[in-house]
Amino acid sequence: PAMVAHKDAPEPVLDQPGAAAPAAAPPSGTLKREPRVGKEPYSDEAFARLNNKANAEPAKPAETKPDVKPDAAAAPAVASGPDEVPWLWPTSAKVSAPYSDSGNKGLDFAGKAGDPVLAAGDGKVVYAGSGLRGFGELVIVKHNATYLSAYAHNRKILVKEGQQVTRGQKIAEMGNTDADSVKLHFEIRKQGKPVDPAQHLPKR
Repeated sequence: PAMVAHKDAPEPVLDQPGAAAPAAAPPSGTLKREPRVGKEPYSDEAFARLNNKANAEPAKPAETKPDVKPDAAAAPAVASGPDEVPWLWPTSAKVSAPYSDSGNKGLDFAGKAGDPVLAAGDGKVVYAGSGLRGFGELVIVKHNATYLSAYAHNRKILVKEGQQVTRGQKIAEMGNTDADSVKLHFEIRKQGKPVDPAQHLPKR
């Protein structure tokens, strides 16, 4: 009988991990929700959504999603040559990484923390914050129906969403938010697509 008791004893113990498994399932369910609450991974769609969200009426956030497509489709008809912007370099720092179609969607400038970041053209601030992963403290300026410019990794943002800015105005201080070194990542987007800023900026 003693042997039988020994043989029986492990069974409840063996059952316990099985019993614990269903209890462990709800936490994994809550884990799945976290990334949605956190920052959005960078993608052109996320970038466009940020811009559309900024342009939408704050009172109706729910309507921004269905509106994205018609807006994008309508934009090319509106925009052509007249929307060219007289661009200005956003910083006097040296270019540390050029634009590349497959990798860097803009220019990186290596500078010192606190260096002034300038608006590259007249426009309206449509986004100021850190909601896009990989960009840190980010400012997006809409210049017209065709062009946006973006300024990432700032240590401090000096403008607010909805604010009009002028070409050469200091809009941020250079920093290293969400970056491995102090730099300004600068993008020019034409109808939402990144273009090489070096093709648009004046010769230095």
